[in-house]
Amino acid sequence: MRNRAAGELLPTVVRHKGFRLLFFSNEDSPREPVHVHVRRGDALVKFWLDPSVRLADSHGFTPGELREIDSVMRENEAAIRRAWNDYFGD
Repeated sequence: MRNRAAGELLPTVVRHKGFRLLFFSNEDSPREPVHVHVRRGDALVKFWLDPSVRLADSHGFTPGELREIDSVMRENEAAIRRAWNDYFGD
């Protein structure tokens, strides 16, 4: 993942089978709790990590894809949290 100083607007945390797990660098202020967006093509989903991994909103993914993304989220939760803290300085 590139850092904030590099100016990347959508820092990627994980790539998996065409899914891109990313942060939006221009999050609202005050910033929402830890979460990640997943994009593939025009489809986009948001998952919260606090207090646990759960679906927030989805557009364009099938139920099967959402189950796979949920599994990827759980497998990579620690790495996602580290990347969030490194990027946003929390």
